[in-house]
This record gives sequence, structure tokens and C-alpha cells, in this order.
Amino acid sequence: MYLLLLAVIYIAFISLGLTDSLLGSAWPTIRAAFDVPLSYMGFVSMIISGGTIISGLMSERLTKKLGTKVVTTVSVLLTAVALFGFSTVSEFYQLCLWGIPYGLGAGAIDAALNNYVALHYSSRHMSWLHCFWGVGTIVSPYIMSMALNYATWSDGYRWVSFIQFAIVVILVISLPLWKINDKKAEVSGEEKKPLLGIKGALKIKGVPFLLTGFFSYCAAEATAMLWASSYLESVADLPKDEAAALGSLFFIGITAGRFLSGFISDKLGDNRMIRLGTGIAIFGVVLITIPAFITAVAGFVIIGLGCAPVYPCIIHSTPSNFGAENSQGIIGIQMASAYVGSTFMPPLFGVISNGISLRLMPVFLAFFFVLLIVMIGKTEKRCRK
Repeated sequence: MYLLLLAVIYIAFISLGLTDSLLGSAWPTIRAAFDVPLSYMGFVSMIISGGTIISGLMSERLTKKLGTKVVTTVSVLLTAVALFGFSTVSEFYQLCLWGIPYGLGAGAIDAALNNYVALHYSSRHMSWLHCFWGVGTIVSPYIMSMALNYATWSDGYRWVSFIQFAIVVILVISLPLWKINDKKAEVSGEEKKPLLGIKGALKIKGVPFLLTGFFSYCAAEATAMLWASSYLESVADLPKDEAAALGSLFFIGITAGRFLSGFISDKLGDNRMIRLGTGIAIFGVVLITIPAFITAVAGFVIIGLGCAPVYPCIIHSTPSNFGAENSQGIIGIQMASAYVGSTFMPPLFGVISNGISLRLMPVFLAFFFVLLIVMIGKTEKRCRK
């Protein structure tokens, strides 16, 4: 029963990955269909990110009131409905409207499941959980490419929504399984703890450092993720099609890295894994400074491998650093800080690269990775005290 519930949680996290990478793969076709500028994707993505930030901040209240199983099921249903709504639109503004439930559902899943696994499962399972997110990010662009070849972009959204609805059915059927860990929460009194809230979380020593570090990590990850292909094209002089294909190796690096890190994370511990991963990522940043395309491509793969353990280990260490009774509130705020970093820092780099050069990307990435190590070190020291 214990492992069966874990499998259901993995499946639910695939649903999160399915939604995260779909818009980017479909946007060139959507843009042409509605005759809007390329930059308009930013409006849709920022609306989705805004929803995730709001639901992340509300996750503590929702989870304490409804429970993780209900929040997860309803959230996946919300994203399924939003994806189906995307497939029915006939005007650009309708995409923006459907982006609201799209983001609200995704953020609630992220915060609720991350906290649940951090409380009840080992670090290796947290790494593998995020590995399944990577599986979702790889699968949905493939589904969209099939739709673009044999149908339309709206069919791609519809097909992914059907997968989401199927996951909702699995979650509903599996609701009794969640009682396994519900009993543990009742014994510990965890569910009866008062709400922590944003002010309460920020008063806990070490939390501001943790949030800054998490923001830094997500800023670096999202920048590498979104600008890798452009960097390979402009700096490494690769053709557009090759740059697009090779830039996607970052996703494979981070997914494979999370699978591999699951085998060693319990032995090394969360903090060591964070430092090891960040060190590997910085080595990858050094490689992309070399103009040869082979080293640049290898550099992005290595950055992905280095990024792999950081996100799950930061999340998993939260209950041990700040207490299980505080973890849901803090993780919800962590999700919000993560989305702020991943939403606003890549566009900032775009402004910098337009004004100066894409060659500044290694400096930009190195700044946030170094800031991450400094903030995690400060968090660890405060938690020891």
C-alpha cells in the first residue's frame, strides 16, 4: 500500500511536467494562428506563473483544511479543464483567461505534493519524484509535435487534457490509500498546528536565506532552460534546427541526473547533494564559455546534471531544518519564490543580452549559482544554532 501510494504520487507529478513544457512547444504555431507577436507568449506564461505564485502562497491553508489528497485531485482536475479550455479558444484573450486556472492548479499540486513527500518519504524518493516531472516535460512536447504533424495544435492540448483527466480518475480511485500517512499526521498532531502564514515563516531564522537561495537556483535553471538554444545558435554558431535540438539536452540532463541522484542522496544527505550539484553546474557554466560547439553542448548537459539534485534536496531538507509543523507553510512560500525567479529572471537576461551580448550568459548563471551556495550555507548555520 505504501509503495502503491508512492506510485500514484509519481503519476500525479508527471501531470505537472506535462503542463510546464506544453506552451513553449506549441507557441510558434499558436502565434501564427492568432497573428500575434512572438513576445505575447510572455503574457500567457506570466498569467500562468501568477496563478502558481498565488496558489503556492495559499497552499498551507488549503492543505490544512482539505488535506493533500483532495488538493492534489482538485488541482489536477483544474489543470485538465484548463488544458481542454486551451483547445477550444478562438481568440488570444481566451488563452489568457484559461491561463488563470492553469496556473492555480499547477502551483497547488507542486506545493502540496512536495511537502507530502518531504514529510513521509526519503530523499531518494524526492529526487525520483522530480525525475517524473522531467518525464512529463519530455512527453508533452512529443505529443504536441505529433498533433502538429497529423492534426492541429488545439488537438495537442486536447490529447494532453485527456491524459490529465485519466490521472484524475486514478487519483479518485486511490483516495483510500492516503489514509496510510494520514494516521501518522494525526498521531504527531501535525494537522492541528495553527497556520504559519508568510509573516510567521519569515520570522523563523534561516527562512529568508533559504528563500533567496531557492530564488537564485530557479533563476539560473530557468535561464539555462529557456536560453540554451539561443546561446548555441548565436555564440556556438550552430544552425537553428540543430541549436533547438541540442538545447533540449538540458532537459535530458536534469531528468537523468534526478534519476541517478536518487541512488546516492540518502547516503550523502541533502546539503551535500546541493553543494555537489551546484559545483557540477558551475563546471558546466565554465564549459559553455568555450566557443567550440561540442564543449558548449556538453556544458548545458552538465548544467542540467548539476541542477538535478538541488531543487528536490532543498525541498526535502525543509522539514528537518524548520520542523514538520512549519514545512507546508514554508514550502508554499518556497514555491512562490521559485516561480518569481523562473518568471522574471530569464526576461531580465533577455534585456541584458539585447543591450550587450548573449555571451554574458555564463556570468549571469555563475552569479546565481554562487549566490545559491552562499545562501544555503547561511541557512545551514542558522538551523544548527
